[in-house]
Amino acid sequence: MNLVIVESPTKARTISGFLGKDYKVESSYGHIRDLPKSKLGIDVEKNFEPTYIIPIKSRKRVNELKRQAADAKTVILATDEDREGEAIAWHLSEALMVEISKTQRIVFHEITKSAINEALKNPRRIDMNMVDAQQARRILDRLVGYKLSPFLWEKVMKRLSAGRVQSVALRLIVEREDEIRKFKPEEYWTISTILKKLKLAKEIEAQLYKINGEALDKLGIKTESEAKKIVADLEKYAYQVLKIDKKETRRNPLPPFTTSTLQQESSKKLRYSAKQTMRFSQSLYENGLITYMRTDSLNLSKESVLAAKKWIEKELGKKYSTSAPRFFKTSSRLAQEAHEAIRPTDPFNEPESLKFKDRAEKNVYELIWRRFMASQLPPAIFDSTNIEIFAEQINKPKAKKYHLKASGSTLRFDGFLKIWPMKFEENELPELEENEKLKLIKVNPLQHFTEPPARYNEANLIKTLEKYGIGRPSTYAPIISVIQERNYVYKNDERRFQPTEIGELVNKILVEHFPEVVDIQFTAQMETELDEIAAGKEKWQKVIAEFYEPFKKNLEKKYSEVEKQKPIEEKTNEVCEKCGQPMIIKTGRFGKFMACSGFPNCRNTKTIKMTIADEKGEEMKCPKCQEGSVIRRRTKTGRFFYGCSRYPACDFASWKKP
Repeated sequence: MNLVIVESPTKARTISGFLGKDYKVESSYGHIRDLPKSKLGIDVEKNFEPTYIIPIKSRKRVNELKRQAADAKTVILATDEDREGEAIAWHLSEALMVEISKTQRIVFHEITKSAINEALKNPRRIDMNMVDAQQARRILDRLVGYKLSPFLWEKVMKRLSAGRVQSVALRLIVEREDEIRKFKPEEYWTISTILKKLKLAKEIEAQLYKINGEALDKLGIKTESEAKKIVADLEKYAYQVLKIDKKETRRNPLPPFTTSTLQQESSKKLRYSAKQTMRFSQSLYENGLITYMRTDSLNLSKESVLAAKKWIEKELGKKYSTSAPRFFKTSSRLAQEAHEAIRPTDPFNEPESLKFKDRAEKNVYELIWRRFMASQLPPAIFDSTNIEIFAEQINKPKAKKYHLKASGSTLRFDGFLKIWPMKFEENELPELEENEKLKLIKVNPLQHFTEPPARYNEANLIKTLEKYGIGRPSTYAPIISVIQERNYVYKNDERRFQPTEIGELVNKILVEHFPEVVDIQFTAQMETELDEIAAGKEKWQKVIAEFYEPFKKNLEKKYSEVEKQKPIEEKTNEVCEKCGQPMIIKTGRFGKFMACSGFPNCRNTKTIKMTIADEKGEEMKCPKCQEGSVIRRRTKTGRFFYGCSRYPACDFASWKKP
């Protein structure tokens, strides 16, 4: 009997269906060894040697696997193909104490019969370079977390924590908030005209874009008085078509998904968090429906694109079939260990033909299926027209001359848009000729103000992390989850990230006193060094030592230099009903709360009730009981919700702002 070990029961069931009676497939139920939670678990004096333990919850499973491994002819470790999967395979081999001669490591990018059989024909040994890279990441994160967090406890408040990569994400959000606070809007104006042919009713909208031959930039017209002068001119001017440019434009399909782009698109279209998206796609992968979902590669197998071509020709017809399959070049300089982009394992598995665990899984699968299929369809073709219009005051050669432009576009062939709809605006212009005169109907001056940069949502935060090389496909979702769970940031009603007071204070301390920990370039460089370890070009102990030694010296110095920084306390007019002393507003780990100023003798605390106003600015009545008011509250984990002020008499509650 050959024993195959994977991480999850779902994956084990799927693979079992492809193998015969000579194989038994078991699950490790995730990681079976880790660093201890109760202590550092790293001997910094002995070349950063880690101490791994088998957690209590995993011991029964390990003993059972150890028994089966002893009886097996061969132990085949079939964990995921990335660094974390390689590390799990190594931990299994260590914990089960299996002889190297009877241990095999296999990897595959999709859980299909052909992929599993191909992997079994090509076993290999555990790649210790990949294991070392994963160990290095784990040890680095442990050193930062377990050494820096006690510093925050002493200098700010108990139970705070700092993470190596999460702290950089927090910094991005805090700095964006600073930009928004400092932003000063600037006024500017744009001017458009409504014109028509002399003998045709159809109107043309044209935008002013040049004055005396010089192109206007965005802030070119700064004041209302400037705009009024231009309007006065344009109302007296004559208009003539100067140039007509007609051309065919093509819009190419987007490439199939990587982890980052899947999380971004799922956030935008489905409103799923990165954590949810990865949970749903993990299930799809383990059930054999999609390829591995942690990847930064755009590669596609020849078999997959040929299968897509067959489906397209069968279901959509020859006109939607490309002459040759379309392949994409991976643009990310970070892509290094994934084999393919995320795609369906079989293009003929249409979303409507499959059964899913729930609607959410179907939504994510449909997103992946459509994106991949669309990537193999022809471009969408548009007929585009650009018209340049000249305006001048006749018989006044010294008067200002204005140029306007009008653009039109019509869809000629939908191409990939048939499967992957995207927003576009069709605007058909009337047939015009060069030098043709036009009649002015109206001039429209529009006032605008520049806007501050938008706060990050999940999609553009992930995009920014990827752009700077912070983290890897497997880390984006945990990074975003952790900074929310620590109550350093929260999602506002527009689903965008804002830092909490405690998040801003933690970031301030880290930026001022531990700049290397939150430095974007330094963190990106560390990712590159982890890649070097995975490639066998660097030793993991050397990389950690180069980081840890200066970090340790700085930390020791800061313990004596930095004074305790308490969040500001606010006075209130309320009196403690238990002891009669004034109540004050404090900032805790989960935000603001009201507490007795007599602490520690009196430990009375109260939740701050923030009453919500309706559209008229009046106090909003509870929609359920019509007696209480709607107030904003927090859960024990720090998440905002809206509820009735009469709770528990009225149990109205909503995650969304009513």
